Amino acid sequence: MVRYANQDIPAAKSARARGSYLRVSFKNTRETAQAINGMKLQRALTFLENVTNKAEAVPFRRFASSTGRTAQAKQWGVARARWPVKSAEFLIDLLKNAESNADTKGLDTGNLVVKHIQVNQAPKGRRRTYRAHGRINPYMTNPCHIELILTEGEEVVQKASVVERKERLSSRQRGAQIRRAITEA
Repeated sequence: MVRYANQDIPAAKSARARGSYLRVSFKNTRETAQAINGMKLQRALTFLENVTNKAEAVPFRRFASSTGRTAQAKQWGVARARWPVKSAEFLIDLLKNAESNADTKGLDTGNLVVKHIQVNQAPKGRRRTYRAHGRINPYMTNPCHIELILTEGEEVVQKASVVERKERLSSRQRGAQIRRAITEA
């Protein structure tokens, strides 16, 4: 069995999927993964489909040095966003894989939530490109490893009614209150 980064989530109530050495941009995939982290499975899939159709944008927060601004980024509270189609397609494939794993385990697929998603850098691919005047430059790829864990969403529990608590006072505050009561009487 492969070791996942998050060990706290019980395996019986979760479904996992991972991809290694995927030839897709690490930075774009990291930003796309952070956008769907915590989403319900169906919402994450529709979001990624919208990204491929350029109907919704992925907010770029960390790796956004020369990213352009777009109005679609306002829903996330940022200004800079992009539509990383290839990253979205890789994540859709992984989410569908995890969903089928959950179905095999007998989990409720309509109630699944993306609990953990992590993107790590894989070793760079080294190629070369030939330039004018006999020069050669590197032509690197930046692949990544992706792992995700889906869990069944917890039931929403109603908050208990507010119980009035007695105010707790320090000994100094209690003494001041007693002195005030004596002087007023």
